[in-house]
Amino acid sequence: MSIEFYQQLLENNKKWVESKLELDENFFSKLADGQQPPLLWIGCADSRVPANEIIGAQPGEVFVHRNIANMAIPSDMNMLSVLDYAVNALKVKHVIVCGHYGCGGVKAAMGNQSYGLVDNWIRHIKDNYRLHKQELNAIENEQERFDRFVELNVLEQVSSLAKTSIVQKAWENGQELHLHGWVYGVGSGIVKDLNFDLSHISEMEKEYQLCF
Repeated sequence: MSIEFYQQLLENNKKWVESKLELDENFFSKLADGQQPPLLWIGCADSRVPANEIIGAQPGEVFVHRNIANMAIPSDMNMLSVLDYAVNALKVKHVIVCGHYGCGGVKAAMGNQSYGLVDNWIRHIKDNYRLHKQELNAIENEQERFDRFVELNVLEQVSSLAKTSIVQKAWENGQELHLHGWVYGVGSGIVKDLNFDLSHISEMEKEYQLCF
């Protein structure tokens, strides 16, 4: 990163502050009072998929967690901590797992190339391919197979969230909480709703339903 680019970031920040204050002189003072976003976004760390911009949300409206391939791994304490805070402290009503077509992490999981440390993370994505290999291997067109795997990976992450004690405890307590799966088209800017929505423990397979 050149020094010019770095300095431009600081200048951009000043201009952004000025633009917000022109519209509302209390914009930042209101943000400083706290946050109560209705939405938790679990997305990919890809720089082309900025959560707020995609859905036209303002600062304070979206609580965000991002990692490679938008994974909700049940042993990931970072993700679980974000989920716990979002559900139990912020009382979000919606959790969206948003993948994107052309995801490098998903693509890597379709092959056998080693990429170093990240191989351990990609293994979880490979597990999802194994679960759906019959459907995926039946798709002859490689791009179509890739796109479908992106979608299936998102669906598995939504299911993974629903299996957590955090989400199921919220449902048990009567808390309104809806889980959704989306895929973003980097080349189009359009979000595809996968129409996979969970909002009650009864929608889970019985083997995963927890008793409190």
